Amino acid sequence: MGEGAGVLVVSNRGPVSFYRDDDGKLRSRRGGGGLVSSLGPLVREADAIWVSAALSAHDRAAVAEGVAEAEGIRLRSLVIDPALYAAAYDTIANSTLWFLHHGLFDLAREPCFDRAWTQAWDAYREVNRRFAAAVIEEADADATVLIQDYHLALVGQMVADQRDDLRCVHFTHIPFCTPEELSILPAAVAVELLQGMAANSACGFHAQRWTESFKACCRSVLGRDPVTFTAPIAADGIGLNRVADSAAGSIAASWLESQVGRLRVAVRVERIEPSKNALRGLAAFDELLERRPDLRGEVMMAAFVYPSRESLESYRTYRRDLEHKAAAVNARWGADGWEPVLLDSSDDFARSVAGLVRYDVLMVNPVRDGLNLIAKEGPLLNRRNGVLVLSTEAGVSQELGSAPLRVNPFDISATASALAQAFDMTAEERLAHADALRADVAAGPPQAWLDAQLKAAEPQ
Repeated sequence: MGEGAGVLVVSNRGPVSFYRDDDGKLRSRRGGGGLVSSLGPLVREADAIWVSAALSAHDRAAVAEGVAEAEGIRLRSLVIDPALYAAAYDTIANSTLWFLHHGLFDLAREPCFDRAWTQAWDAYREVNRRFAAAVIEEADADATVLIQDYHLALVGQMVADQRDDLRCVHFTHIPFCTPEELSILPAAVAVELLQGMAANSACGFHAQRWTESFKACCRSVLGRDPVTFTAPIAADGIGLNRVADSAAGSIAASWLESQVGRLRVAVRVERIEPSKNALRGLAAFDELLERRPDLRGEVMMAAFVYPSRESLESYRTYRRDLEHKAAAVNARWGADGWEPVLLDSSDDFARSVAGLVRYDVLMVNPVRDGLNLIAKEGPLLNRRNGVLVLSTEAGVSQELGSAPLRVNPFDISATASALAQAFDMTAEERLAHADALRADVAAGPPQAWLDAQLKAAEPQ
């Protein structure tokens, strides 16, 4: 343990990852995502500590070599037994809590709370306990602790039990289920989960809808209202445009133009993950081509997707289904050198950015999402006055005004109609739509999300 800190950020995945160069020397690279972009400056400027799990063999090697700082960030990396971590991460965090909060359970078959699941819940509790122990060890008196996401729902209670001087804030980046959905969990587990979160000084969410769901669950199960706040995160438009204008961005843009040419393009950018709803998106595009022969050979769907959580069979199956559907649409409609669906799973960030710059239609149709930052990043990056087709179930839907073409994510025919409407817009209509979106997206400064967490940590 090094010197303590007055501010700690606590998350499952850390702000940096490690690798070995050609000479075998351990090197670090900054992690991706909005969390690092938003919290990284705070950690550097405040000389804070970021507590996270050492996920890879190289991350664990960095701990063994005593690496305590990288990319200007002080680190406390926890080495956790892989079997213990897998039970907590795969079985509980991603196969139970993620599916619960996103409404993804096939209730005729899942979940099944058997002995193995109960042992996995014990592992989840133990992993949370180890994070809490690190916080207790590292935090200065009266420190602020910013705990991130559903992997660490029990940390707040565990810290409060031993360090009531610390001001902990828990922020959930995914949706939160309703009381009816929460009742799927074993009763004792639901109590433990909510008590763990409600013990924080405050709990935050990206959309008021999820805040209200959490409060309703606490009233139903705990008989009280927790302290909450709502703070949507802003897109990093400056950083993304920097990528678009970089050498890698130019190469990606040239590649995309070679694929697209004169076609009008509907773009989606996301992980290959059931809640993102890419299968129904492809089905809607398929129906569009069936209903509108005039659009065949004129439009295209480009899906920039990347594999996720492939240790889980449900995710591997979803990827296979997505690949099969894309191939079926191409086989049904492709002709004369025109392939209607481009499915790029190369996990090339520059290509994803190029897609956001180039789209004529941006399709964001999740089954449910805590926020969905792509719906904000697209309008800031796009240079063609593109149209946003947006699911009503995305948290971001509550803050983007009337400009998006909103769709029920389960209604394939209505989504096909929204795609047709987007492609049929005049240049004047597209400009008005894009200007309204840009104004709504730019209304939230990047610092506001972080400031909301720090304010929530202040003594009331």
